[in-house]
Amino acid sequence: MKIGAAAVALLVISFVAVHISSHHSPTVDVLGSYFPAWMVCILSGLALTLIAHWIVQVGNLKPYIGPAPLIYSSLMIIFTFATWIFFYQN
Repeated sequence: MKIGAAAVALLVISFVAVHISSHHSPTVDVLGSYFPAWMVCILSGLALTLIAHWIVQVGNLKPYIGPAPLIYSSLMIIFTFATWIFFYQN
């Protein structure tokens, strides 16, 4: 369970770093190269979906969710949009 807590802490730190470095700009500076903010949001949506999948696997919750492709694609979309709204709403 400590690995999951470390992963969540790393994810939160990376979100804060992106938020601080972006200055409400639609681009993110990564090693001197600017990337569109939507790329960062998609990657964070993927990471959060993988964490949700890990939680489902560890908690033996697979029998309680619906069709996996629909659930996980919907989760990725929700997490991607939530990241965009949370960090780039201005």
